[in-house]
Amino acid sequence: MEQQFIAWLRERLPPHPLLQLGPGDDAAILRMAGVDGCVITVDLLTDRVDFILAEVDPRRIGRKALAVNLSDLAAMAARPLAAVLAVALPKKGAGELAIKLYEGILPLAERYDLAIAGGDTNTWDGPLVITATLLGQVTVDGPLCRKGAMPGDRILVTGAFGGSILGRQFDFEPRVREALLLNRRYDLHAGMDVSDGLAIDLSRLSRESGCGAIVETDRVPIHADSVRLARQQNDGRTPLDHALGDGEDFELILAVSPSEAATMLADQPLGIPLTDIGSFGDTPGLWTRGSDGHIEPLAATGWEHAFE
Repeated sequence: MEQQFIAWLRERLPPHPLLQLGPGDDAAILRMAGVDGCVITVDLLTDRVDFILAEVDPRRIGRKALAVNLSDLAAMAARPLAAVLAVALPKKGAGELAIKLYEGILPLAERYDLAIAGGDTNTWDGPLVITATLLGQVTVDGPLCRKGAMPGDRILVTGAFGGSILGRQFDFEPRVREALLLNRRYDLHAGMDVSDGLAIDLSRLSRESGCGAIVETDRVPIHADSVRLARQQNDGRTPLDHALGDGEDFELILAVSPSEAATMLADQPLGIPLTDIGSFGDTPGLWTRGSDGHIEPLAATGWEHAFE
């Protein structure tokens, strides 16, 4: 069955200029000599943690497995090159499941001109586990890193936040093209993508940069899904709470100078909104400023894996 699946996959993988030798041998060979600044990222997704297989089309799971890694490349303003994927499949229905996963992966890979160089498949008595490792290339504009924000910089974000569990966690568009465009046109000091939550990820960026962050909470762009989810759950959490802490929005946080921020906001070059939600400051930590100007601590809400 595994060899039949590999044969099925090899028939469907399009040719790619980077692939000197693709899936089918002990390892892939990539034409990457001369690539300066290779970016490597990996994410592992598991059933009942990142998705519930019984409730989701496996094609969407496969797409997500690739998309979250593409979002990491976007966070670094890196150009996608190639990917290897490994899956541990539940034994029952493994062949059909593997095919459906790749039916979600392959269109997204083609969309971003990403070579699927190979990977590994296994079966076991446990839940579905899928991991993707992606290679990217730093462009002439340099990498975008978490370290680099400075006190006085403005905090810009793409898109809107909250309620991703209603579907966007599977169907989001990684901001690869947006990051490359912004890094080429403007002077970006720092950046990252929002995977675990706007608040917690912003706190990570500011900590890595050695400064704090002040969020104007009335400026945070709240997705319509956040409003819907707050109504559905009716547990006291507001749409803003969801926007700050839900995670899996996979939008970008950027640190730029006030003058550059003004230019970017006037240009709005992406086709999706760029919003100024606050500033970086000297005082470590995450803060919020009310309409009266008073500054208070802001909880760094979001997702963290539990280590017991």
